[in-house]
Amino acid sequence: MTSRLELANAIRALSMDAVQAANSGHPGAPMGMADIAEVLWNGYLKHNPTNPDWPDRDRFVLSNGHGSMLLYSLLHLSGYDLTIEDLKNFRQFHAKTAGHPEYGYAPGVETTTGPLGQGLANAVGMALAEKTLAAQFNTEQHQLVDHRTWAFLGDGCLMEGISHEACSLAGTLGLGKLVAFYDDNGISIDGEVTGWFTDDTTKRFESYGWQVIPNIDGHDHASISAAIDLALENDSKPTLICCRTIIGKGAPNKQGTESCHGAPLGADEITATRAALGWEHGPFEIPEAVYAGWDARSRGAEQEQDWKARFADFADTAPEQAEELARRLRGAIPEEFETKIDNYIALCAETGADIASRKASQQTLNALGPLLPEMLGGSADLAGSNLTLWQGSKGVTAADASGNYVYYGVREFAMSAMMNGIALHKGFIPYGATFLIFMEYARNAVRMAALMRQRVIFVYTHDSIGLGEDGPTHQPVEQLTALRSTPNLETWRPCDTVESAVAWKMAIMRDEGPAALIFSRQTLPHQYRAEEDLKEIERGGYTLISEVGELDAIIIATGSEVSLAVSAAQSLAEKGRGIRVVSMPCAERFMAQDVTYRESVLPSDVLARVAVEAAHADYWYKFVGLDGQVVGMQSFGESAPGGELMAHFGFTVENVIAAVEDVFLD
Repeated sequence: MTSRLELANAIRALSMDAVQAANSGHPGAPMGMADIAEVLWNGYLKHNPTNPDWPDRDRFVLSNGHGSMLLYSLLHLSGYDLTIEDLKNFRQFHAKTAGHPEYGYAPGVETTTGPLGQGLANAVGMALAEKTLAAQFNTEQHQLVDHRTWAFLGDGCLMEGISHEACSLAGTLGLGKLVAFYDDNGISIDGEVTGWFTDDTTKRFESYGWQVIPNIDGHDHASISAAIDLALENDSKPTLICCRTIIGKGAPNKQGTESCHGAPLGADEITATRAALGWEHGPFEIPEAVYAGWDARSRGAEQEQDWKARFADFADTAPEQAEELARRLRGAIPEEFETKIDNYIALCAETGADIASRKASQQTLNALGPLLPEMLGGSADLAGSNLTLWQGSKGVTAADASGNYVYYGVREFAMSAMMNGIALHKGFIPYGATFLIFMEYARNAVRMAALMRQRVIFVYTHDSIGLGEDGPTHQPVEQLTALRSTPNLETWRPCDTVESAVAWKMAIMRDEGPAALIFSRQTLPHQYRAEEDLKEIERGGYTLISEVGELDAIIIATGSEVSLAVSAAQSLAEKGRGIRVVSMPCAERFMAQDVTYRESVLPSDVLARVAVEAAHADYWYKFVGLDGQVVGMQSFGESAPGGELMAHFGFTVENVIAAVEDVFLD
């Protein structure tokens, strides 16, 4: 029978060989954590390699994603569709085995990791999703949502601020099915961490409300097993298992040093490592006995089949609930949703309310909420300002996780990364809110949502200098450009109740990426549209006001500045000018339309164009050209009443008219 050490050494061998073949990568973490991984994956992890998407599988997250060969080795050895050729192709173009774990490339990779701390926060989100979904669907007779989230992390993850945010909330919410393994090897890229990292990690996590199991020998299989058993006994608190390990374990001349952290071991050291480990096999050679010791396919199939039997029994007992759970796990939108939301959009057009778009957003949520029980909202301590609470909102707590709203506290970064984990888990459509300016705190998590193409909805209010007296620290200027420049992300800045409802509809129905919804603090006037024109809003940009007679100039605007554009167009029309107003709530969606439609809205032979938006001006030159003008921001704001600021920075009807007159070519 193959020993546990030999099974672990297979990870070490594959990791050092793949990094060497690629001539880049990180062998140290995989070699150091191999023993922990072997105990977890062979003794505790609930998964089925032949069906990586089985809903009730355990989630495994490698937060220290630079150690990706650890994960790829585990997936290959345990029977996932990841071949030895894939491992040989490590870090190469279009490989399943990317440099850091990439969601959607290799089967069994639950989330994209690499930016340290992101994976840990994703894991907290997954654990929260499991707890909340279980509270909503499980019964005394049927435990259909019953799995754990396991996370590996290193010193770097714990240095990142996001770990403080996410782990503090994990303790407060009592996420007892979250178990994290801290690879305490004392080494980072720059060397021994004692020069810059002296936290008392045990006390820190105990203060968060975690169960902490300290001083585990990360190379002793019995000690690791005993620690996991202890973790499993406590479902009321998340658990941190602190494992003392040797980075690069097995490399006789480089283990325990930074030299094996982020570079290949080198041919001579690999030869020496094989001798030290007693690994008598060539590069990428794994004995059949080792494969047999790792193979999890049979056990995983049995676990999944048991769950399917329980689900079938649940379906017999409560067919409607079973179908609802299945629908939510598939990520399917209810059949009647589109019709009902379209009816609501028509009602908004008919009512014609003049309200802040943040209030319009809340009213939309009141309409959406009963239609979409999978909506899991939240705010970073600004629920009363973001207006993300709706009439049916119920807070998720440690004692009662059956709610649909998470009070994230002042944790914009963790909130955003946790929402990514919630979306990846399946069963929910997460949305979370803060002020637009504080998107900056969460920027990397927003980027990761886009990179992974997850249906996550970022709600950002207080969207311009119009918020006024709070001053430039709170007034966003460059943030819209940053969001719009992010691939796979759609950014909506609606001008009234109608566009706000459409923005929500499109964010929910889009299943190939996230959306950012940008809402105002100040009141915005309703804009009239014919009933047949309402669908045009979904295209991201459309003609709101048509020119009278010959088209002389086009004004493009978003959000709070659309009303300025309309007023300016009306004044210019009185002077005999043919002015078209284009509302462009989502430039990315507009640019995704066919060229015929785009040409119908912005005819290329009309060069007299002005864009108006209370944000950084430079973005809009792609639409107005170098001969056009942009009424926008080129500086930070100031502290003053919003109306005064808008006038000071040129957001007036008179200034828009002047800009349009300046671009006339006749």
